[in-house]
Amino acid sequence: MVDGWHGRAVLVTGGASFIGSHLVAALARRGARVLVVDDLRSGRREHLAELLAGERVELRVGDLCDVEVARAAVRGRDVVFHLAADHGGRGYVDRHQAGPAQNLYLDGLLFREALRAGVAKVVYASSGCVYPSHLQTDPDEVLYLTEDRVGPPYDADNMYGWAKLMAEMTLRAYHAEHGLGAAACRYFTVYGPRAKEDHGLIAMIARAFLGQDPLEIWGTGEQVRNWTYVDDIVDGTIRAAERIDDGRAVNLGTTERTRVIDAARLILELCGRPVRIAARPEMPTGPLNRVASNELARELLGWRPRVALRAGLRRTIDWYFANRTPGEARHALEQEARGVATPAMRRVARAGVGDG
Repeated sequence: MVDGWHGRAVLVTGGASFIGSHLVAALARRGARVLVVDDLRSGRREHLAELLAGERVELRVGDLCDVEVARAAVRGRDVVFHLAADHGGRGYVDRHQAGPAQNLYLDGLLFREALRAGVAKVVYASSGCVYPSHLQTDPDEVLYLTEDRVGPPYDADNMYGWAKLMAEMTLRAYHAEHGLGAAACRYFTVYGPRAKEDHGLIAMIARAFLGQDPLEIWGTGEQVRNWTYVDDIVDGTIRAAERIDDGRAVNLGTTERTRVIDAARLILELCGRPVRIAARPEMPTGPLNRVASNELARELLGWRPRVALRAGLRRTIDWYFANRTPGEARHALEQEARGVATPAMRRVARAGVGDG
């Protein structure tokens, strides 16, 4: 178990990213000495600007798939929080498999080097994508996914989910065979300040910010999620580092069951945009019913989410409107649209063929 953070040497991989930068700030407030290693493909140096001005946070820019970078990163660290990954929103998870497959190598390399370096604890950022897809097909079922539902027959959510599942299994094996302290946190649909427009809520906020009419949502809108505010995720992750050693996985998510269309309506209300909503069922949709049970987190960590969706959205919308320009929002949404295009769709676009 981790007993106190003051002066403790900590590594946060992917620490300049959305969730990672919030985690780094929370650890620095607790007195930890934090090394961030990030290749800045999705992370941003400015997320850490104020922290880097002090003495507790250091940023190294590098690719953790490079053995020497990974080896140097874990050297002398007491605790490793591993958040770095090839990742994206629903469109990326559904339509890109080769990129997430690289996570199999990244995770395995980092865990091996952490073990060799004598790191006491590895805390891994896993995902609700490890849960069997066949359980999540009926949006009318009142379903709360418990940790023990991950098991044979395994049916993870695309390559991204399989890589997360394999990393969880690797950590449990490292604990059982080598005594490595480990914990895995299954994040459920995280949102908040600094989140990117390739995730559903932020994309909807961006469209409302731009005054899109009608506001587009992906899928039919009937799919059910439980969006979890980033501060709650960070709190749960740190508690997992403090209280779990045996490599087990724990859900971090709210139990608010919210349809995508209802989230869109709430965003429009909070933004003061009385426009119509247009569903796009041909776009990537993901599972129709993904909501966490957080009973185990309450039992093991004394954790429960504190920020309800309405309050979290209010904070996120205020941040977005204060920190984005229309040009930035438009560019981000255009990038996401290009990113989810299939090869056939890109060939049509290059040929200048319309769909009408």
